[in-house]
Amino acid sequence: MAHALSDDQVAGELKKMVAFIKQEALEKAREIEIKADEEFAIEKSRLVRAETAAIDTQYERKYKQASLSQQIAQSTVKNKTRIKVLSARQALLDGIFEDTRGQLKSICEDHGRYEEVLTNMVLEGLFLMNEPSVELRCRSCDNDIVGRAVEKAKEIYKQMAGEDIAVNVDHDWPLEECHGGVWITGSNGKISIDNTLEQRLKLLETEALPSIRTTIFGPNPNRRFYD
Repeated sequence: MAHALSDDQVAGELKKMVAFIKQEALEKAREIEIKADEEFAIEKSRLVRAETAAIDTQYERKYKQASLSQQIAQSTVKNKTRIKVLSARQALLDGIFEDTRGQLKSICEDHGRYEEVLTNMVLEGLFLMNEPSVELRCRSCDNDIVGRAVEKAKEIYKQMAGEDIAVNVDHDWPLEECHGGVWITGSNGKISIDNTLEQRLKLLETEALPSIRTTIFGPNPNRRFYD
């Protein structure tokens, strides 16, 4: 036959049950807290990685933009500088040829030198034409000196080509607005050679320009092939 518990025993059992429940609750709360801390740490790490990746992506994009902007700015400055250099070089060349053009008159004033130049010009025209007779035009003021140059050129031509050539100086159609030289036309009147000093200077500007550039400015570092 079971004995009934006294009030003190009941109270003691209740205290044990309360203590057990409280301990279980504390342990459960601790587990929940630990799990929450772990989940918080995981979420925090994920957010940090995501934000770091976003910042890295944004930095890389801005860096690329800044780098591209810098390259564009450098290219713009380089192109502007190159254009200025080319313009300055062209201005220098133009000035050289303009000064040379202004000195053409001095060639004619030195009669001995001018007669030699005319002789060579006429002789060149005779060989280029390669005809038995040619027409020649010159300035009215050059009639006498051209006449002497023609005779010398004819003699040299005969010695070199082994045949005579007739040269008719057209005094009725003189050259106008030039600094000297001659204009030679073949016997058929269809082919002419402009051998004036101005024309020779124009040819020099185009044909000799590369070598003049090299002489003044040095070899072009960007040029890979040379004739």
